[in-house]
Amino acid sequence: MSVDNRLLPLIANRDLDAPLAWRAGVPVSTRQFLADVARFAPQLPAEGKAVNLCVDRYAFAVGLAAALVRGHASLLPPDARPDTLARLLESGGSNLFALTDDAALATPGMPRVLVEYRGGSEGAGVEVPVIDGAMHAVSLLTSGSTGAPQPHAKRWDTLVGDVAVAVERLSSLLGLPSLAGLTLVATVPVQHSYGLESSALLAMLGGAAFDSGRPFFPADVARTLASVPRPRALVTTPFHLKTLLLSGIELPPVDLVLSATAPLSPQLAAQAEQALGGVLIEIYGSTESGQVATRRTTHSEVWENFGEIRVHAEPGEGDGPERFIFSGDFLPEPTPMADVLELLDARRFRLLGRANDLIHVAGRRSSLAHLNYHLNSIAGVEDGAFWLPDEVADGVVRPVAFVVAPTLSAGQIIAALRQRLEPVFVPRRVVQVKAFPREGTGKLTVRALREFALAQLAEDDTPVQLAHAVPVDHPAFAGHFPGQPLLPGALVLAEVMEAVQRVPALVARLGTHPTLAAAKFLAPVRPGSMLSIELQPESGAARGVRFDVRCDGVLAVTGRWAAVPESA
Repeated sequence: MSVDNRLLPLIANRDLDAPLAWRAGVPVSTRQFLADVARFAPQLPAEGKAVNLCVDRYAFAVGLAAALVRGHASLLPPDARPDTLARLLESGGSNLFALTDDAALATPGMPRVLVEYRGGSEGAGVEVPVIDGAMHAVSLLTSGSTGAPQPHAKRWDTLVGDVAVAVERLSSLLGLPSLAGLTLVATVPVQHSYGLESSALLAMLGGAAFDSGRPFFPADVARTLASVPRPRALVTTPFHLKTLLLSGIELPPVDLVLSATAPLSPQLAAQAEQALGGVLIEIYGSTESGQVATRRTTHSEVWENFGEIRVHAEPGEGDGPERFIFSGDFLPEPTPMADVLELLDARRFRLLGRANDLIHVAGRRSSLAHLNYHLNSIAGVEDGAFWLPDEVADGVVRPVAFVVAPTLSAGQIIAALRQRLEPVFVPRRVVQVKAFPREGTGKLTVRALREFALAQLAEDDTPVQLAHAVPVDHPAFAGHFPGQPLLPGALVLAEVMEAVQRVPALVARLGTHPTLAAAKFLAPVRPGSMLSIELQPESGAARGVRFDVRCDGVLAVTGRWAAVPESA
């Protein structure tokens, strides 16, 4: 649709005395919000662009609205770190000014305007401002591969249209005529595309209200939900949702759960709907396009586009994969997605994974999203991610799984993955970690995962756990021994050494020809057993690696490999 040069309201039709926001359980009316905007807008510079760094969602909304009224675009960086702001200044020019609700926040190179909430200044004659639909309203900033902020500009009519189709879909799913009275509690930052559209804008343009905070820890989320009236919605991510459900904290009823797209298993969706009592809806979109489709995860794996949006496939460049282009409705121009889709028709599709996370192992193709989906579906895995290293063993690259799973062993995780994945994608190595370097939205970027993985694998004093299934038809069983087959100790040690060879840091420690310094054989290894091999680099000046081999959970072999002294 084309709405160029059309004046569109800052606030959609709604009762001005109804809450637009909640601050610590206290409602703030739409009338009060408009009065705050009117008071604050004249304090902004006459020219320039606003960099909105407000953490409080109400202060952010006031700053965003005041900038619109003043005719300024708002830049929304992913964080307020000094290096982020410095890069923003380098790329955005010298006419930037910062909006912040933190008087102590340093913004070198940018004039600051403090957004303070005063309240109590409602006016009976307050009017709803109108904004030129073609105005550059916001630029959402994401970090590219170089680390420089990449701006994605949005016009006001695009944002209005985006929210309008979302309201229509969500109201229908809730069986309500509108979203009036719905209160949104969001765990995601408002500067992110999803957080902006599904909290501040869904209230300003969709009739809902939002809580001003950003609860992160499960107890804070539960407390915030309980502080606002029903109907209420939780705007979150699969990572935050899983953490919330695993906490065991009693949660108040929630009528709607909105989740950003990521590996969200049907099991987790079902657990969320059962624990919270509401409908869980996944939102699909991107920073470039905004939100374009939804699905109810417990009912279908098929996504359905918003409004009149259509999707079609185009051939990729060279031998590259197909590109999938979304167009129509509020989208100002056809927009490609960085995903691989299976199109059912022009309005429905299945999501197969990111175009840049397709992997090939031993001639088979899959995606990291698919592997992560199954890894995170395992009971006891609190968080997990596959990573494909640069090193190639035996001519074949082998995926590594990193997991937060304190109650599971590597062998148990690999055994569960064997039931879910093709053998070539089952990792030979599972690395236990305490947490992943996720962003505020729960997103784990490719760059952050690679740096994290290399750092984890380079830790010489970190135990390494690997697993290996002993084939029932191993040729050694034929002679060892009739009626009581067992794997010879020499072959168990060979498995340990093969495991060592898969870890570059351990190979560097032991050298190319290590010696067996000690070994104790404590239990037999039978056909079909699952071996869990733990390798523990010795600390200090020692250049050895201790090992324990457990057979179906029982310690079978323990010992130590040592580096041969150079003089030898």
